[in-house]
Amino acid sequence: MNNFVELLAAWALFHESADEGWKAAVARGRAQTPGAMKDGPDAFVEGLAALVDEEKERLKQRLAEESTTPEKGTPSESAERLEQLGFEIAELRGQVESLQASIDGIADQLQR
Repeated sequence: MNNFVELLAAWALFHESADEGWKAAVARGRAQTPGAMKDGPDAFVEGLAALVDEEKERLKQRLAEESTTPEKGTPSESAERLEQLGFEIAELRGQVESLQASIDGIADQLQR
């Protein structure tokens, strides 16, 4: 049991660190002026993080508004809608990861 708890603790620490890194990137991105690419390759990622965070907040607001006005539908329709939303989120995550890999590749090329 102890190893399992350690595994969960490591997982939680990893996600906490990633969350703090995300928040820091969003803050740096919000502080940028548009077109501030002179700040290096990280400026693009940080600006993108700020844009994604703004869109996330709009999505949260939209979902909160939708949850206060219940739609008529069966539980299976609701489950299907949640599954579709989960798929869309996974797809977006994949696109962001692909974009990050491309940016990392470009940054590596620029450093050579």
